[in-house]
Amino acid sequence: MLALDAGQSGIRLRWEHGLERLEGDAPGILTDRPLMPQVAEAAIAFLTEHRLTPTVLGVGSSGLVAPEAAELLGLVAPAGITEVAVAHDSTTSYLGALGDSPGAVVAAGTGVVALAVGPRSVARVDGWGHLLGDAGSAFWIGRAGMDAAMRGYDGRGRMTRLTARLAELFPDLSTAYVELQSDHRRVSRIADFARVVDEAADTDPVAAGIMDAAAAELSESVLAGLRRVGLMGHEPPQVCALGQVLRSRHVRDRFTSYLRMQWPSLTLTEPLGNALHGASLLANLGEDSPLAALVARAELP
Repeated sequence: MLALDAGQSGIRLRWEHGLERLEGDAPGILTDRPLMPQVAEAAIAFLTEHRLTPTVLGVGSSGLVAPEAAELLGLVAPAGITEVAVAHDSTTSYLGALGDSPGAVVAAGTGVVALAVGPRSVARVDGWGHLLGDAGSAFWIGRAGMDAAMRGYDGRGRMTRLTARLAELFPDLSTAYVELQSDHRRVSRIADFARVVDEAADTDPVAAGIMDAAAAELSESVLAGLRRVGLMGHEPPQVCALGQVLRSRHVRDRFTSYLRMQWPSLTLTEPLGNALHGASLLANLGEDSPLAALVARAELP
C-alpha cells in the first residue's frame, strides 16, 4: 500500500509491501486550492519515480472539510490503485500516536489540530486554518513574532531582538509585507519564523511570552476536547503531543505544566508512531471504532 501524510509544509509518502518500505517527500499542499488533485499528483509522481504499483492508498491531509475518496480514487486509479481511504490529518495523527484507544492527541506544525476520543464519541478542536484558528501553531507563533518585530521597528511596542532577526530575512522591513503578500508560500514562510522566536525565547522576554501563550492555547485545545468526550475524571487520560512546535522545550514544558493543573500526575504519552503510520492504518480501521465515521472510503468494483 501507499500511505500519504499531506501538510502545508510538506507531503510525506511511504510505500509498504511486506517487510519492504520506501519513503519520500514532496512540497506541501496549498489549502486555498482543491486538495485531492494535489494529493493525487504527489502520489503518482512518487509511484512513477520508483516504479511502484500499490493497490491501496491511505491519506491523511490538512485542510480537509469533506474527504472526497471517490474523487481521489478516480485520479489515482490509472496508477493501479483500487482502494482509497481518506481522513483529516487529525485522525491519522491520532491513529499513529494512540491507535484506537481513548485519549487526546494534539499535533502542532504549520497548523494545529487536537482530537479527543472517548468510549463512544470523538471531538475535534481547532484545525480551522490560519485565518480563523490554528492557535498555538507555527504559523501563529511566526505571525506573532513578526508582529512583535514590526512593532519594535515602528516604536509602538516593546523592543525585541526579533526585529533584528526579521531584518535578516527582509533587509528593508518597510517592504516585508509586500513580499509576503505576493508569495503563494506565505503561510509556510511565516510559520518558519517560529523557529526564530523559539531560539530567541531564552533571552528575549517578548519571544518567551509568545511561546508561553502558544503553550496555553495548545493546552486549552486539549482540555476542550477531553471535556467534550467525557475524559475529565480523576485519572489522567492519555495525552500525546506531536509536531515541531511541541518539540520546543519552551512550549512542551509549559504545555505540560498547564495540564498538570488539572492532573498533577499527568505524564505525556509517547506516540506509537506518526501520522504517516496512521494513514497506513486507515483502510483496516474497524467499523466499531469511534474514529470510523471520520474516514471516507472508495473502492473499485
